[in-house]
Amino acid sequence: MFRGSIVALVTPFKKGKVDYKSLQRLVDFHVKAGTDAILPCGTTGESATLSMEEHEDVIEAVVSAAAGRVPVIAGTGANNTKEAIELTKHAKKAGADGSLQVCPYYNKPTQEGLYQHFKTIAEAVDIPIILYNIPSRTGINMSADTIERLSKIKNIVAIKEASGNLSQMAEIKRRCGDNLVLLSGDDALTLPVLSIGGEGVISVVANIMPDKVREMISAWNNKEIERARDIYFDLMPLVKAMFIETNPIPVKTAMGMMGMISPELRLPLYEMAKENQEKLKKVLKAYQLV
Repeated sequence: MFRGSIVALVTPFKKGKVDYKSLQRLVDFHVKAGTDAILPCGTTGESATLSMEEHEDVIEAVVSAAAGRVPVIAGTGANNTKEAIELTKHAKKAGADGSLQVCPYYNKPTQEGLYQHFKTIAEAVDIPIILYNIPSRTGINMSADTIERLSKIKNIVAIKEASGNLSQMAEIKRRCGDNLVLLSGDDALTLPVLSIGGEGVISVVANIMPDKVREMISAWNNKEIERARDIYFDLMPLVKAMFIETNPIPVKTAMGMMGMISPELRLPLYEMAKENQEKLKKVLKAYQLV
């Protein structure tokens, strides 16, 4: 379930509110494209600016739209352990297949604090959990020692590693082995992560080219190494374009240009600078996406 191409789904907005009709269309789009799992309410889904009610409603809407056709992994992390438990309990009740739990941001807990946070959530809600390590967003890196300890908790089953540190990822894989599925949290590192034993990606680019992300991982799994590498290199200009400004500004702008959704963002995220819009449009044209 927690392998392959997992899309970090955007949350479409229209006039300040969640656009549930577009959300339904996006889920259908990913089912048709063969995306392996859908992850709403993560970083790319602007979870930080969703109200508690919206957060829960989006998860319910995605589970309903998926209708068992594709697994749904709900982003239910928070920097307040009690809040994370509440969101995770709701996700389980709504029918989500798993939960993504980000390292607490702003608080800057110790490694022991991180361990106790995730352990408390895992014990409170019997649902498969993916840990999410992204120090550039949270201000704290979860160490391989802490991850190894957490991997011994039965319902902590995977980690989305977005530290950008391949050495750390290799150490996690060496220590945890089959106890923990290693997932790339960065499209630019998907193939390198696969090469050290990773089993997939939680992807931003899959919002617009899900077939290619899935094809790359499938090629690798089928030992078609050169084909996987070719797809990886072919995707690199698009991957770079998705991060010319803070995620999810570029991907939502791209999806707006492609007519998939309104490119609306929530403050403090703001529309892409005009010069960067031109750069993005040029890349999308090269891929024949616009």
